[in-house]
Amino acid sequence: MIQTLDLRGSRQTRAELVALVPRARVDVAVASETAAALIADVRERGEDALRDQAERLDGVRPDVVRIDPATITIAVNGLDPAVRAAIEEAILRVRRASEAQVPPPTVTDFGRGAEVVQRWQPVERVGFYVPGGKAVYPSSVVMNVVPAQVAGVKSVVLASPPQADHAGGVHPTILGAAGILGVEEIYAMGGAGAIGALAYGVPSLGLDPVDLITGPGNVYVAAAKRLVRGVVGIDAEAGPTEIVVIADRSADARLIAADLISQAEHDELAAAVFVTDSPDLAEAVVAALDRLAAQTRHTDRVREALDGRQSAIVLVDDMAAAAAFSNAYGPEHLELQTAEPGATLDLIENAGAIFLGADAPVSLGDYLAGSNHVLPTGGQARFASGLGATTFLRSQQIVRYDRTGLEDVRAAIRALSDAEQLPAHGDAVDARFSGP
Repeated sequence: MIQTLDLRGSRQTRAELVALVPRARVDVAVASETAAALIADVRERGEDALRDQAERLDGVRPDVVRIDPATITIAVNGLDPAVRAAIEEAILRVRRASEAQVPPPTVTDFGRGAEVVQRWQPVERVGFYVPGGKAVYPSSVVMNVVPAQVAGVKSVVLASPPQADHAGGVHPTILGAAGILGVEEIYAMGGAGAIGALAYGVPSLGLDPVDLITGPGNVYVAAAKRLVRGVVGIDAEAGPTEIVVIADRSADARLIAADLISQAEHDELAAAVFVTDSPDLAEAVVAALDRLAAQTRHTDRVREALDGRQSAIVLVDDMAAAAAFSNAYGPEHLELQTAEPGATLDLIENAGAIFLGADAPVSLGDYLAGSNHVLPTGGQARFASGLGATTFLRSQQIVRYDRTGLEDVRAAIRALSDAEQLPAHGDAVDARFSGP
């Protein structure tokens, strides 16, 4: 079923480990031409283009692209009570964790009449994309909207693909989650065209351009986000989900297999990677994967993901080697199921989110841990963070100098400006100390 990479008996360099990391073949660039055409179509024809694209790509032509507020209210009232309670609990927990991420303003004092204030300002308007293909994601609504609200974003808009099973509207569970959060501007539009609409606006719908777009999607959504970056900000180019589990012989093979399958059910390209120094545990996990995959709802999808080049059992000599492999990978989700997970954590540098111990599965983070599940994929955890309140904040520096403070650095500014052959910079300072 799943391939095995045996790295025992040798020490690889970081570059060698990066080359060995199993990855799905996902090339955003190959989707760029199609995504660019869809965006250009929306810019030229607006609402008509969105309807035509929905009919061709989603199998339904929506009668209404902008969702009526009354429809949102109906969706909220129609939520299954257990689902509504779970959404509300997730909102509470994500809000608390997001509030801890907001940095306070700070003042750096340089002496007489000289200080720099650092403040954090929210972006004004944000567009959230919530996919609607293989699954329904009310949790993604929570994970995107709540930190934006905590950051102080004033205007939010949500886009999700029209559903053939719901008369071309947004899935009611998505609408219900958005409604609980007070989101009133929602559009039934999907794919690259939706990203273009958010970036450039659609006047006939009353859709004004946003300043930042966040949320996951397929390769065409990722390509579209790359194309509009610079016109608007984006969070990241999200790829297929990833889980890496590091475990030693103390771990339970059944739980490891269950966690690998929980992510493999997302998509045929999902990556499920298990790293261990115990060959016996590896063998037990393979057996458990085979047994549990046959019992799950999305058996075919799970098996394809586990059989893919992006999934593997990785055998290493020790936990230091396991951590080195994981750091080279930079996984979206990392589970540490070891006898001393805290000690293993000390070896970890790169991961989107880290789950410690057997009772902290990735599924917890997907829904109710309080952490955010919008995380960097494709190795981006080596240099990027997950979504949070700071995603929606901009650092601004406010320079407060009076005449005394400026005079203290006047000579140094003159020296540097002359050295750079930009004497007018120094002249602008000297002008404050000379007559008209």
